[in-house]
Amino acid sequence: MAGHSNFSESTEAVLNLVCSFCGKPCRSKTESELHTKRTGHTEFTDKTLEAVKPISLEVPKGDVDMEEADGASSSNQSEEMVVPEVDQKLLEELEGMGFPKAKATRALHFSGNVSLEAAVNWAVEHEDDTDIEEMPKVPVNRKTVAPSLSPEEVKIKAQELRERARKKKEEEDKRMEREREKERIRVSKELLEAKRIEEENERKRLLAFRKAEKEEERRAREKIRQKLEEDKAERRRKLGLPPVDPDSAKPSTPVVEEKKSSLPVRPATKADQMRDYLRSLKQNHKDDEAKVKTAFNTLLTYVKNAAVNPNEEKFRKIRLTNATFQARVGALKGGIEFLELCGFEKVEGGEFLFLPRDKVDMAVLSSAGTELNSAINNPFFGVL
Repeated sequence: MAGHSNFSESTEAVLNLVCSFCGKPCRSKTESELHTKRTGHTEFTDKTLEAVKPISLEVPKGDVDMEEADGASSSNQSEEMVVPEVDQKLLEELEGMGFPKAKATRALHFSGNVSLEAAVNWAVEHEDDTDIEEMPKVPVNRKTVAPSLSPEEVKIKAQELRERARKKKEEEDKRMEREREKERIRVSKELLEAKRIEEENERKRLLAFRKAEKEEERRAREKIRQKLEEDKAERRRKLGLPPVDPDSAKPSTPVVEEKKSSLPVRPATKADQMRDYLRSLKQNHKDDEAKVKTAFNTLLTYVKNAAVNPNEEKFRKIRLTNATFQARVGALKGGIEFLELCGFEKVEGGEFLFLPRDKVDMAVLSSAGTELNSAINNPFFGVL
């Protein structure tokens, strides 16, 4: 017997907890927590019920002495702790990365000597541990090296890591592609909307132009009608007939109030300026309709020749002192100005009108031809 006679009663239950990692037995929760703190092993197998045996109050003296000796031997053996063996190659790599040896050894041991990445992750996760800088210790009579993976398992693990990285990159690429596609759709919608607005504005301008033309024709007809009424009244006066009552002669037509256009005033284009010059030319010579028509036809010939033969200089050069030109166009106000709008320039001291080859604009010449045809064929052109 040990001869001890002073005992205190313990309220902590006696257990039989065996470490699943190194096999160390622990008789209480306190011992298991101390073991976890020293080694990092957290999994225990509870074999308390397996160890329960009938209690005999009569214990042989020899058995007691042997039990005490075994307990002392187990206690001494459990107190002998050594540094666990780890993968030296991984240890050197960790030290090369700046990890202290104790910290690197602890990280490799508790991460299972699997890989450098696992050890680094463990060290980062346990950075705040109080014993992170202490060299780990394990019992000498237990296996100290954690089971490492075989080369085939290492390859499989590396392949899994690469596969996860590849999938993550594919997902990121798909997300970026979706973002780019959304941006392309947004820009396309903006361009289509801008084009639609531009086409709508152009349509409104054309409608306003056609409305103005119709209004001009209506006013011209009304002026002609008034002129006819005046001539008719004059003939009745000369014949001695009583004048016609304007109220009875005037057809009962509904009065249409003229609406002002709400469209914004746009700057005059070359076509508008050409039309103004032709209208001015006709109004200035309204008493000589044949002369005006000859001038319009002559201008149309000049414009057509320049458009059809742009590379021949003779069709792009007009002598201002030519008697025929002066009689048909030059002497009429607005004729030379119309040609200058088409691109003709006065050269050689004002003796010639010349259209340089690099200034031949087919669109301008086409607009000029359109305006001249309208002036020639529209009987109401320039009446007002």
